[in-house]
Parts: sequence; structure tokens; C-alpha cells
Amino acid sequence: MIPIISEDNTAAVFSEIFQDVPGWRKKMIHYIKEENPEVNAAIIEAANNTDLDPKAVAFGAYMIYTLIETAVIESDNLVERLSG
Repeated sequence: MIPIISEDNTAAVFSEIFQDVPGWRKKMIHYIKEENPEVNAAIIEAANNTDLDPKAVAFGAYMIYTLIETAVIESDNLVERLSG
């Protein structure tokens, strides 16, 4: 189950992303390549197999990955605090 992505997390992620979109995208390329190569391969395949701009497809996928990852971390932290 995917955790809920809060407005606060969205605002924080967007704030980071939109300071330097090209730089953030390049950082994410390397991060996901290391962190989750299977997801990276799927993103590249999706980006290359559409009529859409591959950089835009990859950017959207990296953004969603980051939002979900942030929500998972927040959810895990909440569970730890509640379990004591």
C-alpha cells in the first residue's frame, strides 16, 4: 500500500525540485540508478517508448518516486514514534 503523500511533503519536495530542475533531475538519475536500478530501467524504458519528451517523462517519474519515498519515510517515522 502506498502511503498518503501529505501537502507538507509535496510542498517540501516541490521547493527542492523547482530551485534547479535540471540539476535535481541529474541528481535523481544517479540516485535512482544506485538506489533502485529496476525502477530506473523502467523509467528509461517508459521515457524512450512514448511520443512524449523523454526528459519530461523521466522528470515526472523521478518526482513521483521522490514523493512516495518521502511519504514512506514519514510513515515509518510515525510508526516508530507510536510503537515507542
